[in-house]
Amino acid sequence: MSRITFLSIGLLALSPMVMAQGQSLHDAACLQCHASLTGGKPTSLYTRADRKVTTLASLQQRVKGCAIAADANWSDAERESVVKYLSTTFYSFK
Repeated sequence: MSRITFLSIGLLALSPMVMAQGQSLHDAACLQCHASLTGGKPTSLYTRADRKVTTLASLQQRVKGCAIAADANWSDAERESVVKYLSTTFYSFK
């Protein structure tokens, strides 16, 4: 097998780990605030008809801003894992 094949397989194997990390970070830092904003339905911010996030770039900006507001001291990689989790789970951005 070539190097590229091994790299591709390695990245696919990491994807579930990245998703799990993103969900864990999101749930720990975001759910309580989102629940307070939505009457106890924290994920409704992502599924409402008039949601504010409509592109991957706007999701990245929103996560960055929310992380600051939540005082989440995330690395760039951790923040991107949250973006990947939200994008895959709620938005389907490519």
